[in-house]
Amino acid sequence: MSLVVEAVSSSTNMGLEENKGDKTEIEDNGDEKGSESSICETEDEGEDAESHKIDLGPQYTLKQQFEKDKDDESLTKWKEQLLGNVDINAVGESLEPEVKILSLSIMSPGRSDIVLPIPEDGKPKGPWFTLKEGCPYSLRFSFQVSHNIVSGLKYTNNVWKTGVKVDGMKHMLGTFSPQQEAYTYDMPEDTTPSGYFARGSYSAKTKFVDDDGKCYLEINYTFDIRKDWANVELPKTR
Repeated sequence: MSLVVEAVSSSTNMGLEENKGDKTEIEDNGDEKGSESSICETEDEGEDAESHKIDLGPQYTLKQQFEKDKDDESLTKWKEQLLGNVDINAVGESLEPEVKILSLSIMSPGRSDIVLPIPEDGKPKGPWFTLKEGCPYSLRFSFQVSHNIVSGLKYTNNVWKTGVKVDGMKHMLGTFSPQQEAYTYDMPEDTTPSGYFARGSYSAKTKFVDDDGKCYLEINYTFDIRKDWANVELPKTR
């Protein structure tokens, strides 16, 4: 997914569209562009870069952020646009934002959405989902932000097959202010790879993190790519 993978032996991308330099491309001949991930990395490698937290300076409550630099008219307008209808006095004095991932869905034309249940321990039992090879798909995230502004919310995903890392990507979702209504974010459409080497079982790790390095959800799971979709047709959600 990036809940899925770019199959090493396939010329068809299975990852989501390149995020302007953040996503590593793997060419058909196996050569790597960029420095996001190496095809030879195992499941125990490649995590160090995510563990280094950048010091972004002191934190402020939402009310403190809004009252800062009041003499800067352009900055004040930007804050008002970002906050929208947020009642600053109602969000409390929390320094830390809170992001709750409400649902993850896989959408493919002509089929019911696959709504993925999010387990409390972050480890779905058995294959989390099965995709048909050579089919278009897209991802939809639904999440809620509370207490404070979340800056630089990112979706990251790493995928392995037989212990070898075959895909690693990051996608910036953006900066979001707290509100009662849930946010919905749709990723660009992509296509699963096809062919003998694309089919099989994969393991993956998905995270939602912000610019401060705070992780709001981590899921370790497995999934399958098969010749056809799973037999169970889930109810339509849209």
